[in-house]
Amino acid sequence: MHKAMSVALAVLVAAPAWSFSDKDLVQFKALNICEKCDLSHSDLVQANLSGANLSGANLSGANLNSAKLGLANLNGANLNEATLNYARLSEANLSEANLSEANLSEANLKGATFEGANLKGANLSGAYLNGVNLNKADLRFAKLSAANLRGADLNKADLKFAMLSAADLSGADLIGANLYMANLSGANLSGANLNGALLRHADLHKANLSEASLEGANLNGANLKKANLSGVDLSNVMLKNTVRTGAIFCKTKMPWGEENSGCK
Repeated sequence: MHKAMSVALAVLVAAPAWSFSDKDLVQFKALNICEKCDLSHSDLVQANLSGANLSGANLSGANLNSAKLGLANLNGANLNEATLNYARLSEANLSEANLSEANLSEANLKGATFEGANLKGANLSGAYLNGVNLNKADLRFAKLSAANLRGADLNKADLKFAMLSAADLSGADLIGANLYMANLSGANLSGANLNGALLRHADLHKANLSEASLEGANLNGANLKKANLSGVDLSNVMLKNTVRTGAIFCKTKMPWGEENSGCK
């Protein structure tokens, strides 16, 4: 009796513990629609899901490596810890989606909408985010090193402790964004709108801020060593305890007047 029970337990332990619904997966593959269904931990590597309706679906832990999700509707979907590296999500709708701890490295997200999305701790290193809507998105602790965020909408986004080293944020809208202690070393912020942004203790070492708008921004304690501040108006910016060693000042308006020490 005890031996039979042991064998039964061994079989149960050895059996794969699939999280997703087989029925939901089959239905999705047939119809390309899976609203509020369970596809958690499913294997969708290189799947062609262009234009799919996955609104409110559970895709937590799913493997979507190199998947095609252009124009897909993922509004409110759960993609917590999902693998989406090299995935194509151009023009996809991910508003209010949960992408916390997801891997989106090198993904193509051009023109996608992440308004109000949770991207806390997500890996977006090297991702293409040109023109993306990240309005009010939660990007705390997110990894965005070398990401392309040109012209992106990051209005009131929470980027506290985010890693943005060498990222391209030229022309981006960062009005009211929270960049407290964010790493922006070597980042390109030329022409970006940082009005009212919180940049306290941010690392802007060697960052390019030329022609950026910083009206009412808080840069207290920020590292501006060797940063390019050409054409920037800092006359109404909080600058207490900033490190400005080697910074480039050319037609830079400071609270005490214009600085031109770095003009060539």
